[in-house]
Amino acid sequence: MYKALIRPLLFLFDPEKVHHFSFKIIAISNRLGLGGLFKSCYAVNDPALEREVFGLTFKNPVGLAAGFDKDAKLFNQLANFGFGFIEIGTVTPKLQDGNPKKRLFRLLDDSAIVNRMGFNNKGVEEAVKNLKKRNTRIIIGGNIGKNKVTPNEQATKDYVICFNALFNYVDYFVVNVSSPNTPNLRALQDKEPLTALLSTLVAINTKKESPKPILLKIAPDLTDEQLLDIIDIVALTNIDGVIATNTTISREGLTTTQSELEKIGNGGVSGKPLTNRSTEVVRFLSEKSNAAFPIIGVGGIHSHQDAIDKLNAGASLVQLYTGFIYEGPKLIKQINKAILNA
Repeated sequence: MYKALIRPLLFLFDPEKVHHFSFKIIAISNRLGLGGLFKSCYAVNDPALEREVFGLTFKNPVGLAAGFDKDAKLFNQLANFGFGFIEIGTVTPKLQDGNPKKRLFRLLDDSAIVNRMGFNNKGVEEAVKNLKKRNTRIIIGGNIGKNKVTPNEQATKDYVICFNALFNYVDYFVVNVSSPNTPNLRALQDKEPLTALLSTLVAINTKKESPKPILLKIAPDLTDEQLLDIIDIVALTNIDGVIATNTTISREGLTTTQSELEKIGNGGVSGKPLTNRSTEVVRFLSEKSNAAFPIIGVGGIHSHQDAIDKLNAGASLVQLYTGFIYEGPKLIKQINKAILNA
């Protein structure tokens, strides 16, 4: 029903407006007591789906990627769709509006999205306020970043602020230095600044009574040499894992016309064009590190086979975003069923 009726209607309107509208509909539906209906339609409950990863027990390995529920407004309700975990954020220390609108675009011919949102969020304290309303046992990840106005030389302070503020309210952390939509952010992926940033967070974490897993989210546009650096950094800083991958700045292989892409302008591409590259990055990291750390595979998962491919490439868990928008919540159930039948 989603792909036949709901999606065509939603896709008639501006993507960002549809996102906010969808949030309202999901919230209202749950207030009307339909959360149980969503669970019965989409959740797959089977002990065989459970995964123990970086010290946490996931009910199933299919998660919702960061960017969908930036301010932790809807995680309780989204849990009813059958996800095994939900990642909120990216959050920054202070509220920021993000980049000027229009900043979210569909590439229908490519089953893709281009976004240049720019870490739009209401700030970490707003996320904490919402997380205090948690009434679900689903695992929650906190994806953290820096404010646009913070220079890279002071970026560590922003990540520390978010880490400390969220610590009591999330189950794991993701350090996001790979969004293409905050100027110069990806420079923090270079070996020296990234090692310093992660080492600082790990040092703070180890002093906590119950440390939380820390993961790093990387771009799909890194070279093999840079990916080898990532493997070294994980070992050097002793973080708990990697999320591969964020959106891509590449426009290679797109069906959408060049003139249309020029009209859209800058931004990161997500969806089907990312499927193969993100799986390649997962496989590279797993093979070159001898599976030394867990990997969450994300990027272009639009079918159960896409998810299975990432798991077979070395991912311990997978995440959806654009595939969830294009394929609907049934995709979560399809993936979990395929994992059980594999």
